[in-house]
Amino acid sequence: MPYVHMQLTREGVTVEQKEWLIKGVTDLLVQVLNKNPATTFVVIEEVETDNWGIAGMTMTKYRRQEQASAQNSMN
Repeated sequence: MPYVHMQLTREGVTVEQKEWLIKGVTDLLVQVLNKNPATTFVVIEEVETDNWGIAGMTMTKYRRQEQASAQNSMN
């Protein structure tokens, strides 16, 4: 009975994309480990970017810096 817990930043992932992720992860477990899809659980948890850290800062701040850097590169 596999249980997969996937965490994503809350940045506009659609219901359709979540369905694809759930199906893809389930199919992978069936193909690789011969698991029963009826007893394979996939949970997607969305985390606010202010609650997700990277490079010592929140994802919100990191994304802003990345955008500013990309804009400066274009100028």
